[in-house]
Amino acid sequence: MKSDLFSNENMVQSAYAPGMSVQNAKSIKYAVNGEMLARQGAMIAYRGNLQFERKGQGVGGMLKRAVTGEGLPLMAVRGQGEAWFAHEAQNCFIVEIEPGDVFTVNGRNVLCFDASLSYEIKTVKGAGMTGGGLFNSVFTGQGNLGLVCDGNPLVIPVSPQLPVFVDTDAVVGWSAHLNTSLHRSQSFGSMIRGGSGEAVQLKLEGEGFVVVRPSELTPQKAQQH
Repeated sequence: MKSDLFSNENMVQSAYAPGMSVQNAKSIKYAVNGEMLARQGAMIAYRGNLQFERKGQGVGGMLKRAVTGEGLPLMAVRGQGEAWFAHEAQNCFIVEIEPGDVFTVNGRNVLCFDASLSYEIKTVKGAGMTGGGLFNSVFTGQGNLGLVCDGNPLVIPVSPQLPVFVDTDAVVGWSAHLNTSLHRSQSFGSMIRGGSGEAVQLKLEGEGFVVVRPSELTPQKAQQH
């Protein structure tokens, strides 16, 4: 049988070492030798001797329901084998977290991560009771974190001289040493739609970076997540 489908670009190869790698722009491969964690429903294929265990919400530091409104239940993957993860054909990226790093990320962007990472749910300081990330997942330790994003994300440096303002529905994550607060401004688009004309952004100050996706979260996608 012949087809471009069977090109080397699409054909998976056996992993040479345990851990995660980008299979292609839309999926992450994880060579499991022990345990790893992933969002439930994200596994699209696997081979080998693997067991999958659902993890509860709100217990032992699991990603709480408040993260996305619908919650982000996790599953533990144990054993030896290979598993592939993806979510709604979104683009996939791997963040290598080293000792001393602190990275806060919206739960809807978490795909999978090493069991060696520590994580907890924290309230976004200064965010009040607003949507788009009242609670975020804070990752520390040493290991890899697999993320998904609608389109190619923007990584914007933040400095004391140049704070950054981001749409609360578009923000993916940021270096957690930044100071956060809500900023209200006039929105021309909101006025055209007959709204109050007031928009709310998350203001980030300090030294670090913020990751933003090139799209807002639509009401339909908010329900799906």
